[in-house]
Amino acid sequence: MRRYGPALLLLLSGAAVLRISLFGDLYLRYVQAGLRPYLVVSGVLLVILAVLGAVRATRTYEDDHDHRGEEDEEGKERDVEVDRGGHDHRRTPRISLLLAVPAAALLLHPPPALGSYSADREAAQRAAQGVGTFPALPAGDPVDLTLGQFTSRAVYDSGRSLKGRTVRMTGFVTRGGDGSWYLARLLITCCAADASTYKIEVRGADAPVNDTWVTVTGTWRPKGKLGSDAAWPPVVDAASVTKVKEPENPYERR
Repeated sequence: MRRYGPALLLLLSGAAVLRISLFGDLYLRYVQAGLRPYLVVSGVLLVILAVLGAVRATRTYEDDHDHRGEEDEEGKERDVEVDRGGHDHRRTPRISLLLAVPAAALLLHPPPALGSYSADREAAQRAAQGVGTFPALPAGDPVDLTLGQFTSRAVYDSGRSLKGRTVRMTGFVTRGGDGSWYLARLLITCCAADASTYKIEVRGADAPVNDTWVTVTGTWRPKGKLGSDAAWPPVVDAASVTKVKEPENPYERR
């Protein structure tokens, strides 16, 4: 069975990649939508390599047995590299089969999207460069904004376009060490490995459980000098907090 170890690892990895990219939207937890074709191609190539590896291992095994039957009476050594302890170096060590465990775990139970733990570890991120004016918000309240849009305007907009407006935003809950809580959303440029955080402090409402997805409706509370560290994270006074289902695409994009 050990001779099929590398092929098994490739097969499990390929099947896991195909599961998250070909059947549903799980891949959006890890990469942007535009990378889906590359994931599918990668998964197919891994499966093909697994099949070729299994065929090669089978042929090698059969050749070994044929060669053994042709050994002469003088007991000529087989043409393989065997160490002094009699171990065949062409076989895959048993310990290497443990590499199949994470691949099988990804296939059977894909990990969730990044959440509050990642958001809490992220240093303060800036949504824009420098103070300036922003385009006017759409008419009508509440106005739906991403956390990135709200953060940019709250921290850098010299025109104060958020003043007097009711906004509505969706994200997951993360808590501060002082009892405060935040509405957060992770931004990815390419994949989950480069994720950064948008985080907004919510006041006037009790904190739901960590990692709960909620929609917050409320008004902006000015804080600190524009463009300064004191202005981050921005604050929203909540009029309502509604639990919602985690979106299919949990990340914000640039």
